[in-house]
Amino acid sequence: MRLHLHLLSDSTGETLENIAKAALAQFDDVETLRHFWPMVRSEAHLERILEEIAQNPGLVIFTLVNNDVRRTLETRCRAMGLPAIAPLDPVSHALSNLLGQEAKARPGRQHTLDAAYFARVDAIQFTMAHDDGIGAEDWEECDIVLAGVSRSSKTPTSIYLANRGYKTANIPIVVESPPPAELFGLKHPLVVGLTTSADRLVQIRRNRLLSLNQSPETAYVDQDSVQREIAYARRMFADNGWPVIDVTRRSIEETAAAIIQLCNERTLREKDA
Repeated sequence: MRLHLHLLSDSTGETLENIAKAALAQFDDVETLRHFWPMVRSEAHLERILEEIAQNPGLVIFTLVNNDVRRTLETRCRAMGLPAIAPLDPVSHALSNLLGQEAKARPGRQHTLDAAYFARVDAIQFTMAHDDGIGAEDWEECDIVLAGVSRSSKTPTSIYLANRGYKTANIPIVVESPPPAELFGLKHPLVVGLTTSADRLVQIRRNRLLSLNQSPETAYVDQDSVQREIAYARRMFADNGWPVIDVTRRSIEETAAAIIQLCNERTLREKDA
């Protein structure tokens, strides 16, 4: 099935894209043609978009806070017989009722350059500077330290966590080269071990070597060697009481969500104590 999907936002449209992506993931065999319209803040701009919608009718999803602009969009879509959905409306209405105040009609307010924004930028810079075991002397400043064997998704998970505002370092666990002593004396960071199945790890490593035009027949991809690596890492995680996450069937986002949950649980325990 072919679907034209029109995404209209008065800001960057990042929220809309995530909503659409999450919803479309629940459907199979859909060819989606996305029409992305960010920064829609005037009726003149909307008129040009409506011409495109008329030529490519489909589902319209929008986040527009200007009442005149959104009223025009809804009216015209209704006249064309097209559904127009404002996915944030139910949440805003519920919050308004619970808080006893009207929502501020300010486009892009979530992107304001506030303290949280600059903290997130700082976290990204810190994380990029502490990839793959670099900067052990700074690890105590981390929120999270990820440990795991090579190709266990440490770096992409670290970057994702940094985008959520967590200063993250990662350290490879190598049998022949034990981690720096600093790793075992950390107090502030949450240290999390990442592991995966040997079969999956061998496959990923083989693909990596092939992409680099290197021989895929080395100890790096030997099944027995890989199993020993994983067992070595698991013993280290257990000996130090670090929580472990198996990333075999998890996306980066799912792994990061599990780590964030561990951070939240730890914070709650510290508050209760």
